[in-house]
Amino acid sequence: MAYELSIIVPTLNESGNIEPLLERLDRTLDGLTWEIILVDDDSEDGTSALARQLSQTRANIRCLRRVGRRGLSSACVEGMLASSAPYLAVMDADLQHDEGLLPDMLKKLIKEHLDIVIASRFAEGSSIGCFSASREHLSRVGNRLSRAVSKADLTDPLSGFFVLRRELLDEVVHSLSCKGFKILLDILASARRPLKYGEVPMHFRERHSGQSKLDILVMLEFAILLADKTFGRFVPVRFILFVAVGLLGVFVHLGILGLCYKLWHMSFVASQTAAALVAIGVNFYFNNQFTYRDQRLTGIRFVKGLMLFYVACLFGAVINFSVADSMFRIGFWWPLAGAVGAIVGSVWNYGVTSTFTWTTGRRGTSRPVPGGLKQPLGPALPRWSDNESESREALLSRTKEAVHTSPEEF
Repeated sequence: MAYELSIIVPTLNESGNIEPLLERLDRTLDGLTWEIILVDDDSEDGTSALARQLSQTRANIRCLRRVGRRGLSSACVEGMLASSAPYLAVMDADLQHDEGLLPDMLKKLIKEHLDIVIASRFAEGSSIGCFSASREHLSRVGNRLSRAVSKADLTDPLSGFFVLRRELLDEVVHSLSCKGFKILLDILASARRPLKYGEVPMHFRERHSGQSKLDILVMLEFAILLADKTFGRFVPVRFILFVAVGLLGVFVHLGILGLCYKLWHMSFVASQTAAALVAIGVNFYFNNQFTYRDQRLTGIRFVKGLMLFYVACLFGAVINFSVADSMFRIGFWWPLAGAVGAIVGSVWNYGVTSTFTWTTGRRGTSRPVPGGLKQPLGPALPRWSDNESESREALLSRTKEAVHTSPEEF
């Protein structure tokens, strides 16, 4: 059936929140034709298995399970692109966002001919719940930084709860960074025209179940998003991180070299070899933790990735030396020759390792539904009848009845 509103909910280990969220949405959106699209980043607590089981009894529940990919922004974009509804909502699964605002947000969007409506934690009449003083200060600083790149004078450009028109998504989708966890900022900064926007005050609630995803790496992703929207069109931010980690590796290399050569009295060749091996390993570790956080390797894939990284960097070193030596031999100033060699080697290392070391394919595992369903949420859809004489029209009629049953009827 055609839905008027699609609600996109990115999830990671949110199995304890899915059923309470659906129950609240049922009460709030009675009378609207809506669907929920849960985009799960291969949760370990059975979130996607629970969502699939729920979708067997309700037509308006869908789950996209992503294997080998992570990140709230990219999950939201994939979920929105999977919908055909004219209006799209994005909200968290942890019940901190007040689902009761959805009807008013949608009404405001349509009635005032807006592009997007945001639920704000800092607008007049709103509240931020149990935020600590440091968390509130951090959010306000982030908002000030975001307004510099968002091209919109919003009170909360970092909100994770908003409703937009499909036309806006289609307009900006090819310019989105899909990095980090602030998809709203990404959308606002990617728009090539002044957007018509509105805000509604929101009372930010406490998390219902599970753990917060906010950590130092999430804040790093926010910084990466700001950098990407500022100058990412000129130089990929991931490449800048890769080079920054490489500079760290230079200091590690020099430290190990001095330790082996001066303190342990190893030969220079042996010391240089040991220093290079350690530095490459350190570079791999930090690139895996930060540069490629969304494609982080673990277990046996970490070991395989490390081996591939060593091989790639070995060839990169050969290319670096060859380019620098050739330029030096034909008369270029030695610092310039060395710098060009280092740049060419870095580009090689970045290109090869991003293609062969950190790939998106990852073998997932099937996880059970935690505790099973408490009770059916909504009427069951009809199954194919064992009675072969039942007409297709009768089956479709039963399907429509199941889909259009009001939430108050169950």
